[in-house]
Amino acid sequence: MKNIFVVILRYIVPIESIDAHRPAHLSFLDDLYAKNVFITSGTQNPRSGGIMLAKAESRAALKAILAEDPFNIHHLAEYQIIEFTPTRYSEKFKAILDEV
Repeated sequence: MKNIFVVILRYIVPIESIDAHRPAHLSFLDDLYAKNVFITSGTQNPRSGGIMLAKAESRAALKAILAEDPFNIHHLAEYQIIEFTPTRYSEKFKAILDEV
């Protein structure tokens, strides 16, 4: 099983700058969903950033991935990465954890 990470993304610029780069950010996310890295993601309420749940080999590997996010490249957001080991989960989530 790969490591599981919660990524808390916090915007550090006005929302207009975020909106200008949002299409590129969403394309970045789509690519990571296709590669089976991201499990879920979404915007925080109120809209001050986002939350992502990801699988990766290591924190360093995930940091390298996030370095390619347009929000990171253009210095629009900061990332907090929290690693955890799931010990209890639904059978449906187990299938996600077991995917390679």
